Amino acid sequence: MRKILHIDMDCFYAAIEVRDDPSLRGKPVAVGGLSRGVLTTANYEARKFGCRSAMPTFKALQFCPDLVVRPTRFDAYKEESKKIVRIFHQYTELVEPLSLDEAYLDVSHHGEGGSVVASRIRAQIEREIGLTASAGIAPNKLLAKIASDWNKPDGQFEIKTGEIEEFLEHLPVTRLHGVGRKTAEKLCALEVRTCGDLQCLSKIELAEQFGSWGLELYLLCRGRDERPVKVDRIRKSVSSETTLQENVADLVVLGEIMEELRRRVLETVLGKHADRVIKSLVIKLKFSDFTTTTAEGAPHPMKRGGGAELGMDVTRYRKLLAEAWGRGEGKSVRLIGVGVRFADLEGRDQLRLNL
Repeated sequence: MRKILHIDMDCFYAAIEVRDDPSLRGKPVAVGGLSRGVLTTANYEARKFGCRSAMPTFKALQFCPDLVVRPTRFDAYKEESKKIVRIFHQYTELVEPLSLDEAYLDVSHHGEGGSVVASRIRAQIEREIGLTASAGIAPNKLLAKIASDWNKPDGQFEIKTGEIEEFLEHLPVTRLHGVGRKTAEKLCALEVRTCGDLQCLSKIELAEQFGSWGLELYLLCRGRDERPVKVDRIRKSVSSETTLQENVADLVVLGEIMEELRRRVLETVLGKHADRVIKSLVIKLKFSDFTTTTAEGAPHPMKRGGGAELGMDVTRYRKLLAEAWGRGEGKSVRLIGVGVRFADLEGRDQLRLNL
């Protein structure tokens, strides 16, 4: 029986800022660009006002004039992330980091229940690092990730094998990854509000309504996910993407969001893959009608053999963004992704970037 944990740090960047500056405790705090930038994260006090990650800073300040916006300190966040991963490895070697602030752990070999292990990990993180984490426990990655959002912040939730059917029957479809406002509205028009409702639609009906995305919905609403927790694999790519709270129809605003995502990817490349050769840069856009396009191009020619700072030059990404944006023919954007593809160490062609 598989026991998968999804550990998610609570408002990680903002929580570090509050921990390091106790005068911020209880105040709405966000991390991100100070002028024309976007928010990387916002704490729960800020979220009460509607502030969210990937939101333009000027808009967040309109929602919450007292918002304290701190610039990103990726070096500090990366160091704290390393400490957290070391704690994970005290419990299992099967750790798959997704980003600096979340990871999957396979604790199937533990004699203790997954909920007990999650509690111990969360307590140790708070005791040794001074930060809180939330956890989801389930038989697979899909359900563990859903569960980790259930009792946030500083909580955990377990979905046991015998409870999956009942849990999903009443789960709002908006809890499924990738189901945003537009999809929810379309499903509501079909009188589908829960996963139980969605299960009543056949593969053919879903494909007719949503195309290939409908086939994925068919699996998601049934809690099916056989993906293993992957450890120590050679990364073919690094990417970061975000589903926007509201569709964006302004290329300038989209460029600001892209820049924040680019910084996240750059930080990961510099921190974990500094010896890799960047083969190409990638921008992915998903439009309001769920069509997707990917623009890909070479890194800075002076840095084809390395040097992520110049190889991942923002000007190159802006050109790719404009190219992808032009394919939308005026449609707004619901998701944006930024990534790099690495050259194969043995000279073979790489697989398609999975943004």
